[in-house]
Amino acid sequence: MKFSFDGPFGSYDREQLQRGFQVYKEVCSACHSLKLVAFRDLEDIGFTKPEVKAIAKQWAVEVPSINPDTGEAATRKAIPSDYFPSPYANETAARAANNNALPPDMSLLAKAREGGAHYIYSIVTGYQPQPADLLKRFPDAKTPTGLHYNPYFANLNIAMPPPLVADGQVTYADGKKATVDQMAQDAAAFLMWAAEPKLENRHRWGFVVIIYLLIATALAYGAYRNIWRDKKH
Repeated sequence: MKFSFDGPFGSYDREQLQRGFQVYKEVCSACHSLKLVAFRDLEDIGFTKPEVKAIAKQWAVEVPSINPDTGEAATRKAIPSDYFPSPYANETAARAANNNALPPDMSLLAKAREGGAHYIYSIVTGYQPQPADLLKRFPDAKTPTGLHYNPYFANLNIAMPPPLVADGQVTYADGKKATVDQMAQDAAAFLMWAAEPKLENRHRWGFVVIIYLLIATALAYGAYRNIWRDKKH
């Protein structure tokens, strides 16, 4: 698997990021939060201000608030400056809805896991029946009820059921064919952007710094040769 942002000169594909956001919105957001990303950040991946405003207003989960008249807890429609609200009221509610497993926040997931976007892609597409050879060698390794076998997960058994189950699960706005493989790639790319939105700037400045250091090294060596050229060693 190769992504456009891999390598020292990599950059994000805005169309892919928008498709990945659509996958997050329609599939992942039912369980996973994105608490460190604000709606207005979506402008960085190509959405216009009116589009961002509409996305925030139409978001399925409203933002926690306080009723100014009564002082009681309430909710309201999101605005662009709001961060993506969690689908659950608290950790207890999240565990209760997921067989006591806590769905991780996805804001920094691509940076928190070794392999980054590649890991996320592998997890999403890696569900499979447990190999018979494995059970033959280790009978006690049978995947428990309520868990799912995935060789890319640390202990092989993951609580999250397969999120992408069929081609066409999402209908892309740009007309791209939404195969499971394509949706997994797009979602992984979007989560990489969520975790490191300034990656392109870092790459650009890194290149500038390398050029500066090369020039500075050449000047320093030239100065060294000039100062010591008449000296006997």
